[in-house]
Amino acid sequence: MTVLTFQIDYHTTWGQQVCLSGSLPELGQLDESKALVLSNDGDSWYAEIEVEDTENIQYYYLIRQGAGVIRREWGSKRKLYISPDKKQYIINDLWKDIPFHSYLYSSVFTKSIFRHDKANMPTEYYSSSILLNVICPFVNKEQKLCIAGGCEELGNWDTVKAKQLVCVGDGEWQILLDADKLPLQTFYKFLIIDKISGDVIKWEDGDNRLLDASKAKELETVYAEMALQFHHNSFTYKGVGTSIPLFSIKTEDSFGIGDFTDLKKMIDWAAVTGQQLIQLLPVNDTTTTKTWRDSYPYSVISIYALHPIYLGCKEQKLKDKKKYSSYLDKAEKLNTLPEIDYEKVLQLKYEYSRDLYLQNGEEVLASKEYKEFFEKNSSWLFPYSCYCYLRDKNRKANFREWGDFSKYDEVKLKRMIEESPEVRGEINYFYFVQYLLHKQFSEVSSYAHHKGITLKGDIPIGIDRDSVDAWSSPHLFNMDTQTGAPPDDFSYFGQNWGFPTYNWKAMEEDHYKWWKSRFTKMADYFDAYRIDHILGFFRIWEIPLDAVQGLLGHFNPALPYWSEEISRAGIPFDEERMVNPFIHEDYLKDIFGDYTEEVKGKYLDVISWQRYRLKPFCNTQRKIALHFDNKKSKKDVTICEGLLSLCAEVLFVRDPNEYNRFHPRITAQYTHSYRYLDDHVKAAFNKMYDDFFFNRHNYFWRDQAMKKLPPLISSTKMMVCGEDLGMVPDCVPSAMYELSILSLEIERMPKSSNYKFTDLDNLPYLSVCTTSTHDMSPIRLWWTENRNITQQYYNEVLKYEGEAPEECSPQLCKQIIERHLRSAAMWVILPWQDWLSIDNKLRNKDIESERINVPANSEHYWNYRMHIPMEQLLSETELNNKIKKMCGSVSV
Repeated sequence: MTVLTFQIDYHTTWGQQVCLSGSLPELGQLDESKALVLSNDGDSWYAEIEVEDTENIQYYYLIRQGAGVIRREWGSKRKLYISPDKKQYIINDLWKDIPFHSYLYSSVFTKSIFRHDKANMPTEYYSSSILLNVICPFVNKEQKLCIAGGCEELGNWDTVKAKQLVCVGDGEWQILLDADKLPLQTFYKFLIIDKISGDVIKWEDGDNRLLDASKAKELETVYAEMALQFHHNSFTYKGVGTSIPLFSIKTEDSFGIGDFTDLKKMIDWAAVTGQQLIQLLPVNDTTTTKTWRDSYPYSVISIYALHPIYLGCKEQKLKDKKKYSSYLDKAEKLNTLPEIDYEKVLQLKYEYSRDLYLQNGEEVLASKEYKEFFEKNSSWLFPYSCYCYLRDKNRKANFREWGDFSKYDEVKLKRMIEESPEVRGEINYFYFVQYLLHKQFSEVSSYAHHKGITLKGDIPIGIDRDSVDAWSSPHLFNMDTQTGAPPDDFSYFGQNWGFPTYNWKAMEEDHYKWWKSRFTKMADYFDAYRIDHILGFFRIWEIPLDAVQGLLGHFNPALPYWSEEISRAGIPFDEERMVNPFIHEDYLKDIFGDYTEEVKGKYLDVISWQRYRLKPFCNTQRKIALHFDNKKSKKDVTICEGLLSLCAEVLFVRDPNEYNRFHPRITAQYTHSYRYLDDHVKAAFNKMYDDFFFNRHNYFWRDQAMKKLPPLISSTKMMVCGEDLGMVPDCVPSAMYELSILSLEIERMPKSSNYKFTDLDNLPYLSVCTTSTHDMSPIRLWWTENRNITQQYYNEVLKYEGEAPEECSPQLCKQIIERHLRSAAMWVILPWQDWLSIDNKLRNKDIESERINVPANSEHYWNYRMHIPMEQLLSETELNNKIKKMCGSVSV
């Protein structure tokens, strides 16, 4: 029989109890409702239990008030080996709060940057033992955690003789000491030591600790000090990385586009230049049309499936040498192009994977590894593969036009496969390709860990309207709406992404299973991720299906106004005047010029003196866009754009769910409708507008996000970053800080309207700082776009006198990057183009070609490629050493 004595200090208020939940029957077997209630003496809580034949136990503490649990310890469960030949265990615990440095427990650090091989817990004890369990996430993989103290056993404070602890968990260390070799009391401290040089990196902060060995001197006793905190109050980590779309990477082995195997050379370059992270755009399948339009990486057709275009072909060789040589010839031609020919590359990869399937399919599908992959992923593989088959068979991705299969029916689909060997072969082909992609990407992820590099992914806020998810789980989406973003620095008219919005109520009912599965799958390959448009978890910009621009959208969820509220605010509410487009004779010529009379006769109906409405065939933006589709003359473009603007001549947008409630139209102050208001009505509208967009929803939107985000981000150990650009409510920064979600900070996009440029020295530490994103111009192109802004930046930020040069020289680019590297942000992740800008020989001569995306253009072709291959870049020792020196000056 072994006696376990647990003790912990914890200050409670009246009615609260400290409870112990563990894997032992006496501790409820991890059932919180059966957790052991501890006894207390003031703030000291304790319990004593007797156990038999027990080895490893797991346990944690929680606080109960009444019938409910109000608090639990942060982090993983405590673990302890109970040896049957020990009579007594005295376990002295410290409560584990969420630490400020909780980001160090993300897989970015535990699997890569601060990775340590894990040792087993001690299973053999001394006759009298002291077990010290230490929480210390600050030790990188080139360092070790040690203990030194004022006795011979602890080296008499000689750091050369300090005893090393073993890593038993993420940021968790242990050491077993022989109590008989220790004096009754001795002072000690923990310290971090460099493995190679033996230099002391850090003595823990604070006074010396006191080790009381008297509690372990009794025979067959183990005294365990659990969850001791290594004190490192000044610790800060600074990481550096590169952002590059996977499709943009170029190697000599590429098939005209970057793929998973090419990523290894990018990892090599990051390691050579002293960086720690590579950030990618989404890599999920986007195939709906099999044209260049599928190049848009945020329009995913599956939140799980990887894009077949990223299959590394040279790693999967064909045995037919003639055929293989033919593929290599085609690939070489595509690889010489300065930009991606998306359609030819997609077709080439498709044909290659088909031949590969004929060659290896049967063998792969019979393998143990494939069967394990299929068993783990079948829940999404089956609907995805059926979708791909039906898409190709029907030659369209719009599943609403698939006849009997327009609605997802698993039983019917399985019957279709069982009845046709041909269909079964097609389905297996899609299984086969996804397995190869998974295998390649998993190997790349492991390769990155080995090199000390972490991969950061990107989670699109939306899904394609014609996606597998919309087909198989339509109840999770509002298919009668579309989403985008309100007007911002990227787009005057706002952005319309065309994605359906989320049915958050339905998602909440199944505890966000869809989102959790999405995050979990991503963790197979990534250690960090960027939540695209994180504001969508607070509120999304919802746009009617009949709109083209983002101007006619509204926030959802929101608290729109009743008409009575609008009137009481001093605005004489009139639906005809304020909700329907206000079209007046006086300003038509400003819009249509010489075509005004033609527009009035062909597209407008008179409703009163000098007032018009759009004719029924063109009374929505969608109708107008369709009417002018493929009409490209100057007159047609002018009329089309003018009619689109007339649709947006409203002051209020009707709520789609509550007919009698209204949202102020975003940027309504720029409309003719607003300019025709009396001054006192303008003032009343402005006051209501400011309250609506900047005050009314703060607590409401924060509550929305705090319901969704905590369970989602806790579903994996990935580091979380949020793209929080645009119209950011006041509630967003505090919520992100509370959840340790890193913000995105850009010097030329300050989050306060009071500044022209962001102060890099005062960024929040929990942030990612960058010079530009994929939606923005790289440094050199930005420098040329607005001469006034460039001049102001040159004089006020870079502190130069005189006129700014026409071109951003390598020296100026280097200075700008070094300013970012010295910023207060935890991470500095720069576009690959901006790293290359510091070298006059290697920078791209065609500045315009370096832009990845133009957000205002919904028809943008995502075809940017590196202008030099990775092999050449890896050989550029001078540049690489320069970048390494720049990174080394700030990295920890």
